[in-house]
Amino acid sequence: MARRAKKEAVTLGLIQMSAGDNPEDNFAKAMKRIAAAANQGAQIVCLQELFRSRYFCQSENHRNFKLAEPIPGPTTEALSALAGARHIVIVASVFERRAAGIYHNTAVIIDADGSIAGIYRKMHIPDDPLYYEKFYFTPGDLGFPSFQTRYARVGALVCWDQWFPEGARSAALSGAQILIYPTAIGWIPNEPKLVAGQQRDAWELIQRSHAVANGVYVASVNRVGREGRIKFWGNSFVAGPFGEIIAQAGGDREEILLANCDLAKTEEIRQSWPFLRDRRIDAYGPLLSRSLEDAKRR
Repeated sequence: MARRAKKEAVTLGLIQMSAGDNPEDNFAKAMKRIAAAANQGAQIVCLQELFRSRYFCQSENHRNFKLAEPIPGPTTEALSALAGARHIVIVASVFERRAAGIYHNTAVIIDADGSIAGIYRKMHIPDDPLYYEKFYFTPGDLGFPSFQTRYARVGALVCWDQWFPEGARSAALSGAQILIYPTAIGWIPNEPKLVAGQQRDAWELIQRSHAVANGVYVASVNRVGREGRIKFWGNSFVAGPFGEIIAQAGGDREEILLANCDLAKTEEIRQSWPFLRDRRIDAYGPLLSRSLEDAKRR
């Protein structure tokens, strides 16, 4: 029997919020919830996708570009001060203005000393009914890195990235112990109840599968409540390396969700279920093509 690794405990805090019309009010509420999570023992605190504003991608409106800001900028500076004062890591989703005409949906990882450990720019950009993100965001160009923080090595991906196993695998291969997904997902009007339930179940299932396939913890923090035509379904959760649900929020209320994670399990489970060892990297070349037919023509 394998020797049990020494426990390496870290506590995650997920801030599941609704968002109002005033970005400053949303930001003030988030700051209070972060502090409250720290008071309850959270060491890594995660905010939902684009937490400062309502989910504005429901329409294509040039005025919404006024919500963007640089990194570093006012939001990251305030969060850095809070992280340093409370000795916590903060993962925050920011509408980044990189340059004139170039904007990103960016997750910022702020370390417990207030420094920026790194940024991740959303790689997969959706263009679906009420999710018109291609109008606003340039696809990311930083790949799928992970960043060492005081408490854990963290990989941050964003919402639509949740559905792509390649992103989760790449972040895990870079050393991530925890994958964090700031999220804005919900139901659009007139969806049949059965289909709506299947969608939410599939959203949870795919992320739990990333935990199993990579031997990591997965944390998804979602919005909650109705904004415009979308009813965000909440249900933020943390899954362990076996895909087990460690903690989950409700679907109809704001909540601070805490989850205790034993990082030693990532090493232990990767030894018992050696998926990373047994990968056939010599045979995966066709995955770099849009289809197998394209690969054959090369």
